[in-house]
Amino acid sequence: MVELRKRKAPAPPPVSDKRSKPAKSAPKPKPAEADQIPASPAPNVDDTVNLETFGGEIETNDGSKATLKQLVADSESGVVLFTYPKASTPGCTKQACMFRDNYKHLTSTGLAIYGLSTDSPTANTTFQTKQSLPYPLLCDTRATLIAAIGFKKAPKGTTRGVFAMDKKGKVLLREAGGPDATVDAVQKLVANNKV
Repeated sequence: MVELRKRKAPAPPPVSDKRSKPAKSAPKPKPAEADQIPASPAPNVDDTVNLETFGGEIETNDGSKATLKQLVADSESGVVLFTYPKASTPGCTKQACMFRDNYKHLTSTGLAIYGLSTDSPTANTTFQTKQSLPYPLLCDTRATLIAAIGFKKAPKGTTRGVFAMDKKGKVLLREAGGPDATVDAVQKLVANNKV
């Protein structure tokens, strides 16, 4: 009986302490450092970005991989990305439906329209189907493109806004704002024939 007590008491505390301390302290700094590395200032209107490296890889709501470079290449005259915090919420639904209702006018100069959020492909597909949206929704779950265009909130979240770029990578529009303001900004861009 004495031997059993001696074996049980001293053995567990040193083993559990040694295992838990290194596991908790080692991995924590790495993700924070990784998040800080890509941070660079967002481009302003009239800046031209390097499409080869800008924004990283994203996914369309149907699960296809894409990059901003591919989206720009597939467009007639450039792309419009409107950012929204969360699919199927009231403000985001209003914004998406306003882009839907003005879709023909907004794409009349060859701009391709995309919604952009950190939502999953499943959430965005449900949103697109329910609201009959005629444009794809982009899923940026790691917020790499959202951060690159300057609409990532710290530490987490997305600022509602709109970003437009021509075929050469020149920024035509970058503006935060509510549902009406984002649509109005693109309407002005189209009306002024800047595309």
